Amino acid sequence: MSNIGKKFQGYDWVLFTASILLVVVGLVSLFSLSQPDLVNFYKQLVWLGLGVSVFFFFSSIDYRLLRLHFSPVLFLYAIVLAGLLAVYLFAPEVRGAKSWIPLGPINIEPVEPLKLILIFILAKYFSMRHVEIYRMHHIIVSGLYVFIPSVLVLMQPDFGSFAILTAIWVGMMLVAGIKVKHLAVLGVAGLILSVMAWSFMLHDYQKDRVMTFINPTADPYGTGYNSIQSRISAGSGGMWGKGFAQGTQSQLGFLPEAHTDFIFAAITEEFGVVMSLAIILLYGVLFWRLFVISRYASDNFARLTIIGVSVMIIFQLFLNIAMSFGIAPITGLPLPFVSYGGSSLLMLFIALGIVQSTYRHSVLRGVEEE
Repeated sequence: MSNIGKKFQGYDWVLFTASILLVVVGLVSLFSLSQPDLVNFYKQLVWLGLGVSVFFFFSSIDYRLLRLHFSPVLFLYAIVLAGLLAVYLFAPEVRGAKSWIPLGPINIEPVEPLKLILIFILAKYFSMRHVEIYRMHHIIVSGLYVFIPSVLVLMQPDFGSFAILTAIWVGMMLVAGIKVKHLAVLGVAGLILSVMAWSFMLHDYQKDRVMTFINPTADPYGTGYNSIQSRISAGSGGMWGKGFAQGTQSQLGFLPEAHTDFIFAAITEEFGVVMSLAIILLYGVLFWRLFVISRYASDNFARLTIIGVSVMIIFQLFLNIAMSFGIAPITGLPLPFVSYGGSSLLMLFIALGIVQSTYRHSVLRGVEEE
């Protein structure tokens, strides 16, 4: 077998194929929703090309370099913090929030690389202290890494991304070995912080989103409009959908942000419940492969990194779909791999590239040594 053949033999192609098929589903929907200029569709094609390139680049690098030479990760962490501060100070306000910095034809969202960088930092921290991770001191120190950028994220304000950062931290701590009593303390602290955030940090429109989630019909043409239209779109497609470019809610502009926040509802309207189930099945395949790779990883850093990536994707997936069906407040989180958005897609493929690196240099190597 040639050297090229041997290199490609060392990939988990099921994981890669599942992610690509999810992007393809999103591209088909974008092609339908972007008529007639197709600007978003072509932009997403470019981001897909970049994403696949960085996937193979990072999968070819030994992931253990991240563990052994950690200064670059901390440097990137500082840069992202500066980027979040720049977003708060200089970014344009769109629908009451500041989330990205416009750079020519693209928008940069510092919170997207932050998610991945935090996963590396927490994996490094917990893997070095896994024997004594039960001590409250380590929970507090690890929490500071999350708390500092989370404050900047809430100041944008971006409650959805804040929830993802918190989920990554808690999820990785659970796997690392946190005590139940410490988890209870964190739960109480989280409740207190939520009350404080509601009283002093959340804007009125964010409070309206929560109240709308409880009773969307109270203001059907105002704060409840997005939730109602999303449920109408998702429910009107039936088993097989209305057909390509035939969705009334999404095509006629009744469904807001159909290419990003509510793309799952738009897909369900045009392609039906069958396509929705196919999307969930692809995510199931993706998570199955992530679980298998994490289970057979040869060191805690690799295992915790994969767990962090899994939590990041699963939690965002759950919130987006729940938001589309009106069973979770609207947070503005995209559907991973499917929604339009370059920063999110690029970071997801970098994350999968690192996972593939652990598969090649940890799982397969361990099998060969046995």
